[in-house]
Amino acid sequence: MISPRPHVGPPEAGAVVEDADFARVDWWGAQLDGVTFTRCRFDDAGLEELVTRRCVFDQCVLTGVRMAGARHHGSAFLSCRFDRARLIDVAWDGCKLTGSQFPGAALRPMTATECDWSYAALRGADLSGLDLSGQRFREADLTDADLRECDLTGAVLDRARLQGVKLRGTDLRGASTEEINWRAFELTGVRLDLAQAVQFASAHGAFVS
Repeated sequence: MISPRPHVGPPEAGAVVEDADFARVDWWGAQLDGVTFTRCRFDDAGLEELVTRRCVFDQCVLTGVRMAGARHHGSAFLSCRFDRARLIDVAWDGCKLTGSQFPGAALRPMTATECDWSYAALRGADLSGLDLSGQRFREADLTDADLRECDLTGAVLDRARLQGVKLRGTDLRGASTEEINWRAFELTGVRLDLAQAVQFASAHGAFVS
């Protein structure tokens, strides 16, 4: 068994850290304020109940990280890897997760408000039942994701990849769906607004007047 590294503590507020190895650190309940991490590794780290405020994680590796109960306020996780991460009961408030990848990550339950998931790789992710209203998924990869019973009202889904996505019971009203391939998924039980219904009908060859 690989032992933790409790002797490695979190950086001071406002610190800038590059290319550091924080694998297996135990920062349970730590608070990070205005810290910037660039190309750092957090493999199998214990970050339960972590609180971040206006922090930046740029191109960081968080493979196998345990982050249950963490709270992130205005923080950015840019082009990070969350392979097999345990992100249960995480709260993302005004966060940017653009370009990040989540293969095999546990993402629910979670709370997300006013977040930007553009270009994120969420292929096969279970996001069922979550309130994702008003959030940005521009060009995100949601292939085979489970979005059943999700609230996506007012979300930005422009050019998102939705092949094989599960949508039964999802509310898409008011969502931006520019260049969406409406033929790529089943819409049984999905709530649409009038404009979306027209787009769907046109994509299937109907003449709408």
